[in-house]
Amino acid sequence: MSRTTLDLSDDVLREAKKRAAAEGKTLREIVETALRGHLGGKTKRGRYALRWRSERGRLRAGVRIDDRDALLDLMEGRR
Repeated sequence: MSRTTLDLSDDVLREAKKRAAAEGKTLREIVETALRGHLGGKTKRGRYALRWRSERGRLRAGVRIDDRDALLDLMEGRR
């Protein structure tokens, strides 16, 4: 185990000490858990698989899919 010195702002240190006392842990445990959580979150994630879902449907009467302004008006409830 290595030793090091950290310069922490007073409010961060105060909150860490409060958390340690509330959880019955040492300040070292609180800081180490926080660092592990932060460093562990930086790992690359696997690729996300997007699953396409299609539904049967039909166009609503009077809807023109080639008129984007009219489509937006319809979707926004302005029509």
